[in-house]
Amino acid sequence: MGDIAKGVLGGGWSLLVGWILPTAINLAILAIAIGPSLRKTPMADQIATAPAGTKTLLLLSASVLLGLILNALQIPLYRILEGYLLWPARLYARRSRHHRDKRRELADELTRMRRARRTAAGRSQAGEDPAQGAPSPDRTASNAPDPREVVATATQQALLGERLARYPVEEDQVTPTRLGNAIRRLEEYAYDRYRLDSQVLWNELTATAPEQARRQVDIARTSVDFFIALLYGHTVLVAVALCTTSTESADLPTLLGTAGVLCALCLIWYRAAVAATDEWAAAVRALVNLGRHPLAQAMGLDLPQSIEEEREMWRMVSRMSRTRFHDRAAALNRFRSSSRPGDPPSAAIP
Repeated sequence: MGDIAKGVLGGGWSLLVGWILPTAINLAILAIAIGPSLRKTPMADQIATAPAGTKTLLLLSASVLLGLILNALQIPLYRILEGYLLWPARLYARRSRHHRDKRRELADELTRMRRARRTAAGRSQAGEDPAQGAPSPDRTASNAPDPREVVATATQQALLGERLARYPVEEDQVTPTRLGNAIRRLEEYAYDRYRLDSQVLWNELTATAPEQARRQVDIARTSVDFFIALLYGHTVLVAVALCTTSTESADLPTLLGTAGVLCALCLIWYRAAVAATDEWAAAVRALVNLGRHPLAQAMGLDLPQSIEEEREMWRMVSRMSRTRFHDRAAALNRFRSSSRPGDPPSAAIP
């Protein structure tokens, strides 16, 4: 039982919550909201007249089967929403320019907001500083900011910084969708900080990183998977509801109302998926920060004391893993570990 529980709490839990559960929710919506309008079709009539136990078993079986299929297709499903797959080139370029402009606007607005807050804080301090002499009541009142305005500005600044943080650091990494940018920023973290290409070395990194860090990444991604599965399921249900309006037993108000509600929910689930990437990005950041030292040791390398040398080392490792071997890779020898089997491991470098 302990092994079973451990498996459920591991990868099985991510599969269950991320893909099977939202599939079951979508199938339940199909049965409750759209099913009555399909009563005259043979298959739907057989399901409707089946015993309750048979219906439950059918729902569970269909949820597991479709959930496994969605899990297997998760890469193309994500890439469509990220803008990498099935997007016309002109639309891709136009939406990418839009998000680059949006990123610059957010950065400029955040800079202005920070300057305004520093200016307001400086004026307030000057009005309360005894060394400046006793200011007149009018000057003190005009310089002292309203506490409510300061709180509102701080909150707005935090929210603005959160929105900006969902974009990649490098402008040329910007993608045509919000979700694509939110995921791209966690994909480029390791390379931007350490020149470690986490996309190329992901399997090696997760194989050597601490178990808790790996579990955090899986759990954080589960929330994004959940909303993505709901979104795709709702999209299919909208199409089914609209197609069902042409049947003889169609309940038009219910079908159209269901389609409208599901369209609105698709927008909500998309925004929720974007917001859920914040925890995913934090988990990947922890995985990279804590896992790069075990990765270096496992690859027979000593992590340099200098951050510049470390970036150079990971750049060469990433390039060697990404391309065919070249004699220039011999420059990596200066980072290779000098310890022999049986020697005590070198001290961890923070």
